[in-house]
Amino acid sequence: MSGLAGLGVVALLAGCGQAPESTGDGGSGGEAIDYLPCIVSDSGGFDDKSFNQSSYEGLVKAADELGIEEKHVESASEADFAPNITSLVDQGCDMIITVGFLLADATKEAAEKYPDVNFVILDDNSIDMENVKPVVYNTAEAAFLAGYAAADTSKTGTVGTFGGMQIPTVTIFMDGFADGVAYYNEQKDADVKVVGWDVEAQQGQFTGGFDANETAKQTATSVLNQGADVLLPVGGPIFLSGIEAIKDTGDDIAMIGVDADVYLTADSDNELFLTSIMKQMTQGVYDIVTTAAKGDFSAEPYVGTLENEGVGIAPFHDWEDEVSDTLQGELDEIKAGIIDGSIEVKSPSSPK
Repeated sequence: MSGLAGLGVVALLAGCGQAPESTGDGGSGGEAIDYLPCIVSDSGGFDDKSFNQSSYEGLVKAADELGIEEKHVESASEADFAPNITSLVDQGCDMIITVGFLLADATKEAAEKYPDVNFVILDDNSIDMENVKPVVYNTAEAAFLAGYAAADTSKTGTVGTFGGMQIPTVTIFMDGFADGVAYYNEQKDADVKVVGWDVEAQQGQFTGGFDANETAKQTATSVLNQGADVLLPVGGPIFLSGIEAIKDTGDDIAMIGVDADVYLTADSDNELFLTSIMKQMTQGVYDIVTTAAKGDFSAEPYVGTLENEGVGIAPFHDWEDEVSDTLQGELDEIKAGIIDGSIEVKSPSSPK
């Protein structure tokens, strides 16, 4: 497992509680740091076991080590984005992290209105301002590896995916996944099919949101009913509905998580996860907050890739003895090929 572990898997903090109380001494007995970092979730909430939670845990880790406070506020819907950002500005936040592509408009509006506040937006690079740092991830690269692994693991010859909303930060996973399956077919002279997403037509199955609900479960069931025995749900909590659909089928089906190593964040059923396509958000947020708190905020965009270990796939965990003996070596070679450019991974949604 050395190749996967080398992608920089960060063990996530258990749970999603409040930040520890500030020591007021900069976290190391030195001069106190006067800095208040804050975060706004998207509608998935900070207990989504995925995107929002991983980002929040990076903030908590930084605040704890620096000996400072943090503030956070959850969004129940898109209507909450702008008011939540404004509420944090009013509370004196020095930095406000907004989690997700859907907060772009509200973030830009606030950044223009409050130029003395620094903003960090995750999963969007559409804002070019001196007080906004875009953080994006070329998850197609990691998803390519996961697609190859899924194709190699499938026994039915069919793997599937579905998304929450058809937005670039979702479809980039699905593109990379489908292209990884196609690469497997080329290398192995195989014919593994992808259902739930047509990468050429850019059309597929979506739930219309990121909530774990009956619609998400029905969508997952539809994909599984097409013969898929490896399932990639892309969209925060909707993987929970995927788990319920898998349980109803009673078949031997593997799950692939997104954003975090969901094997580590899931409260149960983690044995289902073959791997996860990870954005290293916990470490990324931690690095940005600790750097900015010491007076070095930069609006230079950050793009996470396989090369800089901003994206990767998680270990196989319980599936390690189930996958083929040659898979890990093949993935290591593919990763090296993506990094050196000999294997091209390109999605219409890849960061420009």
